[in-house]
Amino acid sequence: MHASCGNWFHVFSALGPCKLIGGRAIGEEGVPAAVFIVSLVLKFLSSRLGTLLLCGWICLDWKWPFVHSFSELSLKKREAILQKWSRETFLLPLRIAFLLLKIMCLFVFFSWTDENSSNPAWEAIGYQVEAIERETKREKERPLEKGIIEIMNEDESSLKESLVQKGIDIAEDGNENVYKIKCDVVIIGSGCGGGVAAAVLAKSGQKVLILEKGHYFVPEDYSGLEGPAFSELYESGGMLTTLDGKIMVMAGTAVGGGSSINWSACIRTPDYILKEWSTENKIHLYGSHDYQSAMDAVCERIGVTGNCVQEGFQNQVLRRGCENLGLKLEPVPRNSSAYHYCGSCCYGCRRGDKKGTDSTWLVDAVKNGAVILTGCKAETLMLWIGEQEHRQNLHLHPVSLVWGYFPESLVELNGKSFEGGILTSLHKVQSEQESDIQAIVEAAALGPASFAALFPWASRRDMNDRMKKYARTAVLFALAKDHGSGEVRKPGHIKYRLSSLDKENLKTGLRRALRILIGAGAVEVGTFRSDGQRMRCKGTNNEDLEEFLDTVTAVGGPRSRSEYWTLYCSAHQMGSCRMGANEEDGAVDENGECWEAKGLFVCDGSVLPSAVGVNPMITIQSTAYCISKKLADSLKEGKLL
Repeated sequence: MHASCGNWFHVFSALGPCKLIGGRAIGEEGVPAAVFIVSLVLKFLSSRLGTLLLCGWICLDWKWPFVHSFSELSLKKREAILQKWSRETFLLPLRIAFLLLKIMCLFVFFSWTDENSSNPAWEAIGYQVEAIERETKREKERPLEKGIIEIMNEDESSLKESLVQKGIDIAEDGNENVYKIKCDVVIIGSGCGGGVAAAVLAKSGQKVLILEKGHYFVPEDYSGLEGPAFSELYESGGMLTTLDGKIMVMAGTAVGGGSSINWSACIRTPDYILKEWSTENKIHLYGSHDYQSAMDAVCERIGVTGNCVQEGFQNQVLRRGCENLGLKLEPVPRNSSAYHYCGSCCYGCRRGDKKGTDSTWLVDAVKNGAVILTGCKAETLMLWIGEQEHRQNLHLHPVSLVWGYFPESLVELNGKSFEGGILTSLHKVQSEQESDIQAIVEAAALGPASFAALFPWASRRDMNDRMKKYARTAVLFALAKDHGSGEVRKPGHIKYRLSSLDKENLKTGLRRALRILIGAGAVEVGTFRSDGQRMRCKGTNNEDLEEFLDTVTAVGGPRSRSEYWTLYCSAHQMGSCRMGANEEDGAVDENGECWEAKGLFVCDGSVLPSAVGVNPMITIQSTAYCISKKLADSLKEGKLL
């Protein structure tokens, strides 16, 4: 028995509040249709007749009362029911209910903390939150203090006064019962696009007002805790999905946007992408010297470094596997120092080493008079733009995960899965015929709650065993430059389809990632397929390996009719409002201005002509830099582009 097994017995009694938190999380963060399904299923299970309808003969007994409700069944029978629901291909609502309950229960169980910011389950799985010494007092004001207005701390009169104090003109419209704010530029969002645009436009002398629906945090505010970070910094608490539940969409919702929670990767736009956009898409910006200069300016402002002094456990695995297989590994520049050894930047960088827009571009903007309204969601642009055409150009960079277990006896690999820089190297998977990039393989940042929520639940015993190995389980992922597309017609309603080419590229990437894990010395490897697909490596020959890899494919999502399914992830949303050489090819022109609404500009990831195929932060910031530079020059001349 594992030495920490005994810890599980007192864990469950100590986590009583999880039940209430889990129920609230399902109601607040889940997709409404899925939440309705879960509530209906739970209502059925509370009665004997309902349990009989959903669970069948397994709830029958020879003794009175002959039919049992779900809560009256033995643990073994309840487990068998959940296993059946996971494989359900006819009544898909049962599979959806299983999935949502599994995600929420496991996420809450491993992210819940007491008043001491501790969780008794963490000791059993070898997890701990890094302790960082804090000063008892702040030595200086927060970097954006002079420009921030936090609406949650204001009432109607104080909000008006705060805006006036910061140089914003306000006029009261008695007929409409609203206040009208006058400024030169309104920017919606403060992430990689909005933050850069705010800095450039404010520096040019424009009065800039930034609307950010999230809140403002500084390094001292971050707890390094997975649960609070997801609740405060991620869209929908990190539970945003496509409508079919296939893809978990990770997006930042705080001052700094995605740059406050991303994994620091600073990869310049690949030459083949620039060629594609400038020639095939006829967007001349991407073939210009101005764009190259913009990438230089962006990298300089956010402090990009190309070296990593000490690699974390998962990147050691990636490096060792590639080296043993003779595969090329490329370093990933980061917007932090070369000594930055932090595995929790996805919860906000507590050291303040990572340079997101909240500590760079927005600081520049505020110094030049920009004002940031936090907790302010822009819902409607009141413009007459005629009949809109819904374009289906959304790209998500779909990601599929694999894992490998490395016991601590492998002394060549130091540390634990949650330690060290998140993303410091990558491997590109190229096709043999045309040398096209089919996918890239990188290391993933998964805290214990996210890992448990995404990992396939095959049984209670299997999940317990897997979580006890969490600290030495390396998770790699294959990311594809997707050719499929989707659309967003209203907030939170994301439709998306993988193309057959995307599935093929993901399959190739998954198989390469598994080979890398095996090459690094993993004793067991597997995918995140619903049945817990895996292979023990000890004593395995090449024939066994190839036979296993032949079964690894990019399967469908939870609403597919296949017995096996998986969840994909996405942290890069691009192209939903893409640039085009004309109105038929895109929603905005090369200057970022909407074809259908003069004076409305878009300069975030949604304008990219297609998926980038690599982490897009530098591409988004450089594009925003070029668009806002042109706009600033035009406004100086007293005209729009």
